[in-house]
Formats: sequence, C-alpha cells, structure tokens
Amino acid sequence: MNSLASRYIPLSVVSWFRLNYLVMIGVLILCVPTIFDLSQNLWETPEQGHGPFILAIILWLFYKANTESPPAEVRKNNFSGYSLFFLGVLFYIFGRSQEIWLFEVGAFIPLLSGLTLVLSGSAALKKYFFAISFIVFLIPLPGVVVDSLTSGLKNQVSHWAEVLLYAANYPVARSGVMLVVGQYQLLVADACSGMNSLFSLFALGLLYIHIGGYGFSWRGVLLFLCVIPIAFIANVIRVMILILVTYHFGDAAGQGFIHSFAGMVVFAVALFAFFITDLLLGLVFVKKAEKQ
Repeated sequence: MNSLASRYIPLSVVSWFRLNYLVMIGVLILCVPTIFDLSQNLWETPEQGHGPFILAIILWLFYKANTESPPAEVRKNNFSGYSLFFLGVLFYIFGRSQEIWLFEVGAFIPLLSGLTLVLSGSAALKKYFFAISFIVFLIPLPGVVVDSLTSGLKNQVSHWAEVLLYAANYPVARSGVMLVVGQYQLLVADACSGMNSLFSLFALGLLYIHIGGYGFSWRGVLLFLCVIPIAFIANVIRVMILILVTYHFGDAAGQGFIHSFAGMVVFAVALFAFFITDLLLGLVFVKKAEKQ
C-alpha cells in the first residue's frame, strides 16, 4: 500500500490525509457524548430546539469550505496551535465535569482552531474560520443571561401586542406579561419572547450574508442589524395571532396546534421579510453605485 501510494500520490499528501483522519476520530470522541447529551436535554426544549438545525449548518459549512479548494500549503504554527488546542481541552474537561454547557460546547472553537493551525497553518484557519465561528450559535447561553434578556423582550412583546389590538377595538388589557382578552387570560411564556427566533435568525442572517459574499460591507452590516427588529415584529405578530385565535375560538384552540403552528408560520414570515429587506437594500446600493 505504501509503495503504491508513493508511486502515484506524494507522501506528504498521504500523511496529511492520515493525520486528518486521526484528528477527525479524536474530535468525534469528544463530540459524540456532548451532542448526545444535548439531544437528550436542551435540544428537546422549545428554547434550544434550533440546536440540530445549527449543527447541520456547521457540518455543511465545513464540507463547503473543504470542497472549495485543495488543502492549503502546510505552514504550521505550532505554538499558537498547541496553545489554543490545550486551552480548548481544558475548557472541555472543565465544562464536561461541571456540566457547564458554555465551556463544554464553546471549547470546540479554540480546540478546532488550534488543530487547524497545527495541521495546516493560518491559511487553513482562514479557510475554515466562518465554519468554526458558527459554533457560537450552538452554545447555550447561561440561564442568568437568558432570563434577563427574555424578561425584557416578553414585556415589550406583550406591550405592543396590547397596543395594536386595543387600537383595533379588541377588549385587551395587560398586567406585566399577563394579557387579558375578553374572558380569557394568556401568559406570554419564554418561548414567545423572541429569543428563539432571534438566535435562529441571527444564525441564518450570517449564513445568508456569508453565502451572498457581502462580508463586512455596508449592505451586509445593515442586513445583519435588521434581524433584530424583524425578529421582534415577528413575535409580536405571533402573540397577536394567539390572542385573536383564543378570543374568537376559545382557549383550547389557542393552546393547541395553532400555538405551535403560529411559531412556524411567523418564523417563515420573518425569513421572507429578511429576504425582502435584502432586495430593498440591494436596490438602494445599486442606485448609489449608478450615481457614482
């Protein structure tokens, strides 16, 4: 096998593939228990249900980056690479042993960055940078951060849903995140705060900007910033839909299939609004380019 490989394929390429296969096995040994635990815990909750989707995007980004061009010339940066690698290992051990998702999942960013530097150098790290950075969206935020952000979003979503429906002559009143419509009371739960769709839209927005090749251009930055108001408006619409369904068809209808279906529909509407925003920004920047 070695003689056949050396006859048709350079030994450096053979050793590169061998080493990468070993690295892939090592990373899988760390990934599998983490992904299994996530699938049995957080990914089954409404707040983190987008996890498998984000993981699929990350894998696709690595595949896309790997197929775009042949392996970059190996210019190893051992000191930086091993430093990041061992930092990632320490984070992983600490997070895994203490059951802290932030460190356990986040450890794969320095770990993969370090391995890439050691194996293929800075050129390869630049090649896989976006795929590695996308792991950020896979990291579950600490409960304290989620609670503080969710609380403020729930209040604002509830407020605007009340204002808009009251302006449409519906008998709506609010106390905090408790909405009263007619004889029904509705509690705006964490899932309706907008955090789920906000993270998902941020991830999809960055992916769209990356694939579109906008980079750090003004169009790309503005498009990314538009994710926040789009996600917020989408969740206001979702709460309004649930209030209207409950008011007209009863509490059972509002808390049944419509409750889950409204989330999917509004998320689809938010994505459509995102694409429309991109088209409008495109027209604006095309006009500016023509004037110049």
